[in-house]
Amino acid sequence: MTVTAIVGANWGDEGKGKVTDVLAAQSKYVVRYQGGSNAGHTILNPYGKFALHILPSGVFYPGVCNIIGPGTALNIDDFLHELKGLTDRGVPEPILRISDRAQIVMPYHKLLDQLEEERLGDLKFGSTKSGIAPFYSDKVSKLGIQVSDLFDEDRLRMRVEASLAAKNTLMKHLYGHPLVHADEIVQQFADKAEQIRPYVVDSSVLLQEAVKRGERILVEGQLGALRDPDHGIYPYSTSSSTLAGFAAVGAGIPPYAIKQIIAVTKAYSSCVGAGPFVSEIEGESAAELRQRGGDAGEFGATTGRPRRMGWFDAVATRYGCRIQGATEAVLTNLDVLGYLEEIPVCTAYELDGSRTLEFPVSARLDQAKPVYENVKGWNCDISSIRQFGDLPDAAQEYVLLVEKLVGVPIRTISVGPRREQIIER
Repeated sequence: MTVTAIVGANWGDEGKGKVTDVLAAQSKYVVRYQGGSNAGHTILNPYGKFALHILPSGVFYPGVCNIIGPGTALNIDDFLHELKGLTDRGVPEPILRISDRAQIVMPYHKLLDQLEEERLGDLKFGSTKSGIAPFYSDKVSKLGIQVSDLFDEDRLRMRVEASLAAKNTLMKHLYGHPLVHADEIVQQFADKAEQIRPYVVDSSVLLQEAVKRGERILVEGQLGALRDPDHGIYPYSTSSSTLAGFAAVGAGIPPYAIKQIIAVTKAYSSCVGAGPFVSEIEGESAAELRQRGGDAGEFGATTGRPRRMGWFDAVATRYGCRIQGATEAVLTNLDVLGYLEEIPVCTAYELDGSRTLEFPVSARLDQAKPVYENVKGWNCDISSIRQFGDLPDAAQEYVLLVEKLVGVPIRTISVGPRREQIIER
């Protein structure tokens, strides 16, 4: 068996949680390899509806080992809260492991995130205020706190004091906020350290051995290719790499072990947060698509914010699949479009008076205009269909058009939010 990476082709919210949940049934390990609680994966299963923010999406299968890898931003409060939320609703206690090299989202990271967004005002980046940008800033600046640091009080105090030295200057002089005291932080984490101690392991050794044994591993990405800080719509990006190429680093597995890269994209477009969004629609068309989308409308799983809506963007999706190195794609939410007589598809951009099929650099995206092609809709409910050949001709043609435009084979189609609402090609 090989390692499979499940990643987003767009801005996030593509349906990766459902895809991971489905594939986890045949897997031994599911690994979160980047990001933190700043995005969520919504999953519907026999236990109910769940929005996971930090727990891997394999937690609903008792035999699956779920790992929070060294590349993640671990918010311990969110971890414990989500775990309790599962067991309180009748989900069997999942197998969970936390890398001893993962780093901790500290209270001052969330505070700085909130204060900076408030300071920026109209120039803000649409942060979820989960502390992610300050967290990764500390990580790169060598001021981060690793999970292993929590179990040595003297070392933890030294690390926190080093991190707070410059931050307290900002607190006082830039934000006009009371200082943060190291002793209070250390005291807060004494109990938290003991609560997560049973889960902490050297996850890299665990996964390297699993690779040698040929056990099936899923590595689960957060957000999508267009939120990557190097290849996405910078600066309206997240702070960690959202690409499959980072999965080996963030999970602690050999790069050669990743053989399958599944890019997930919706049959239309949606986006939470600020930044360029070429195929965006507004008004009644956006409101209706938003209301019909997802499992209960298109709203952010973490923030609850209404998602910005758009028609399928082939330019952005082809670019996202290419950057991810996708070997195949999953097309989700095809059923949502069943109310339309005609469906607009963005097949190209108009830029500087000419058409282009290439996704522009961020500095030029604001000048890009969508070029639409209207295709025939199927105008019926397809949510109960399980065979591709049973789809209406127009729905089949839509899938084949998207496949041709993005240049990646669409092996799986989702026609509803539940596990069983899947069509394999």
